[in-house]
Amino acid sequence: MEKETKIFGIRTVIEAIRANKTIDKVFLQNGLSGELSSELEKLLRIKSIKASYVPVEKLNRLTDKNHQGVVASISPIEFYEIEELIEKVESLNKKSTYLLLDQVNDVRNFGAIIRSAECSGVDGIIIQKKSSAPINGDTIKTSAGGVFNIPICKVDHIKDAIFYLQANNIKIIAATEKTEDTIYDVDFKDSCAIIMGAEGRGITPSILKLADYKAKLPMYGKIESLNVSVACGIFLYELVRQRL
Repeated sequence: MEKETKIFGIRTVIEAIRANKTIDKVFLQNGLSGELSSELEKLLRIKSIKASYVPVEKLNRLTDKNHQGVVASISPIEFYEIEELIEKVESLNKKSTYLLLDQVNDVRNFGAIIRSAECSGVDGIIIQKKSSAPINGDTIKTSAGGVFNIPICKVDHIKDAIFYLQANNIKIIAATEKTEDTIYDVDFKDSCAIIMGAEGRGITPSILKLADYKAKLPMYGKIESLNVSVACGIFLYELVRQRL
């Protein structure tokens, strides 16, 4: 099983960032100082890369190499640009399906969603750079390797992705309880993108307003919501059913 790659050393991490490698997280030693470390910290802020200040013992557990107070995790996959993804998929001249994940940050939920998406023929998954789950060993395992078979795109803001999809005649369907329409009232036959929100919070209100359609799952039990990965699977297979 391919895991995320660890890199270490201040200069190494700086060069990885400048080379536009997808860095999920950086661990910095408490009290790290100096001109080079200041340069690294500035780059992390500019690129909106998550960083944590930790004791040196934590870094020593991550690697037994000379880490110079810095260890970073690099994603095991390359991410698509949204323009590249849409152009590639839409050139196939078929009804397309995309998933937009609004701050789903649990790696196991993310992995399970990827697995369902791959099995149901989703053409691409779009996530936000900030507040989204990384692709690490747990994500890969939970996705059953599906992460290597489906294009994943990172964007600065989900709103921008929605506008770009709508400009390409792809309708946006939000999975939300804040509607009277169920998934059986909504037409999934045309090219569309389904938005799934984070556990607990759901879809961000400002993003929900941009959706062309809203749909919910009918609920009959005492528990008022489903796990996001389970709900996503149900949405995707209603889409599959309608297109069969």
